[in-house]
Amino acid sequence: MSASVLGVEGRFIEVEVNITSGLPQVNVVGLPDSAVRESVERVRAAIQNGGMKFPMDRITINLAPADLRKEGSAFDLAIAAGILCASGQVDPRLLVDTLFIGELSLNGTVRNVPGVLPMTELARSAGIRRIVVPHNAVTEASLIQGIEVFGITSLAEWINGFIDDTVNNDESSSDTSFRAKGLQMTPGAAGWGTGASDGEIDLSDVVGQTQGKRALLIAASGMHNLLFVGPPGTGKTMLCRRLPTLLPPLDDDEALTVTKIFSVCGKLGSGPSGLIRRRPFRSPHHTISSAGLIGGGSIPKPGEVTLAHHGILFLDEMPEFSRACLEALRQPLEDREVTIGRARGVCRFPARFMLAASMNPCQCGFAGGGLEDRPCTCTPAAIARYRARMSGPLADRVDLQVELPRQSVRTHDDAGLSSAQASERVMEAAQRQRSRYRKYGFHWNSELQGPLLKKYTKLSSDAEMLLQQVYEELGLSFRAHDRILKMSRTIADLAGRDAIRSEDVAEAVSYRCLDQATE
Repeated sequence: MSASVLGVEGRFIEVEVNITSGLPQVNVVGLPDSAVRESVERVRAAIQNGGMKFPMDRITINLAPADLRKEGSAFDLAIAAGILCASGQVDPRLLVDTLFIGELSLNGTVRNVPGVLPMTELARSAGIRRIVVPHNAVTEASLIQGIEVFGITSLAEWINGFIDDTVNNDESSSDTSFRAKGLQMTPGAAGWGTGASDGEIDLSDVVGQTQGKRALLIAASGMHNLLFVGPPGTGKTMLCRRLPTLLPPLDDDEALTVTKIFSVCGKLGSGPSGLIRRRPFRSPHHTISSAGLIGGGSIPKPGEVTLAHHGILFLDEMPEFSRACLEALRQPLEDREVTIGRARGVCRFPARFMLAASMNPCQCGFAGGGLEDRPCTCTPAAIARYRARMSGPLADRVDLQVELPRQSVRTHDDAGLSSAQASERVMEAAQRQRSRYRKYGFHWNSELQGPLLKKYTKLSSDAEMLLQQVYEELGLSFRAHDRILKMSRTIADLAGRDAIRSEDVAEAVSYRCLDQATE
């Protein structure tokens, strides 16, 4: 038994080996890609250099299910185990109730592969008792409870690590369990601590910009999409990069999902062991392709929107991204998942992220800045073209659209709000939301829709009249109307109130600068 990854979930692959008399030849069937076909040479050298014999017969290796495309090198260890078993060099009971994952080098060393965590979770859910993985993947696999994890550094270590007489003694046992010698065996663990800290980054580093900090607080409290508009050097990027310091840590389910995504993409690296507890913060360069941002490929792989799942996707200088990339964000922002269809099937990737973005008011950056020595050099037509790079439907999906003015060097930050202080307020608001939506399967006000939106955003008569007036005067869409309601709900939660007042609605409307600009 081995496994592969489809989307961000594991998928079982049965490795069948048949050896018959004939000219020495090895055939791999079951839709293998180049890396899988080349595994024959890796396995041959690993077996021989490990002191064992590679059969000089006709060998057929089948990877089932045969209609699923196989890619990568994760099947090497299972193929080697199957060949050794079929040739009588290994006791078949060593393969019973065991999943094999790992790439082999020519000298028999076992190398790590992406996706060990979702494969281990799949094995546990299917009732498999043990999994054999590369030694440096033990900590990752051990995040899943309820399965024995064996870490090996070489193919020979797997064979020599088991005591033959233990197998013989257990021959009459109802189960085929056996003890290990020389192998690192680690019981499953739920996770070991949180991720790395943000170092010296703190919200108090940003001078002034009281309204921007307030908008950041609201966005973090309800996971609302956020856009800052302002001249260069006003703190747009600084504010957005401090969002992770305000957000609450991932809970157990979220942490497991995020860690699985990073495992599939091979991005866990050698950092702190355990589940990822800090919310992801992804900041791709504006030259990224649509496939890199959304996901894609002949065999679909996750993109940045999936790597930002339960976290933040930050697009600095948003109009500089290609139009195709920006328009591709519209569906994930609504559906909170990415669906990629190919001839052989459809893959779905989770994409519950907060969009944080920044942009200048024009190409030169000084439109509306009020600076006599640095006036805007853009024509009205050029300003319109620049702002049109972000389409109306996309802008409509951004909850908070906030203009940041240029600050004086003598600006004194009266609020003095630090990340620790802001985080406490965010945690309180987040706890109110979790208690409110626990039975519905989501956590944030930004996820409200349909009947639940009406139920939990009931307005007082004066607040309803205010919102109706704003809707008519600004020509808002229904989507913008609903997003104002969600923001109002978050503002009331920050104030510790169940009722939404007219001042909450008025503040939410004040953060729709792009709607006001088109009035």
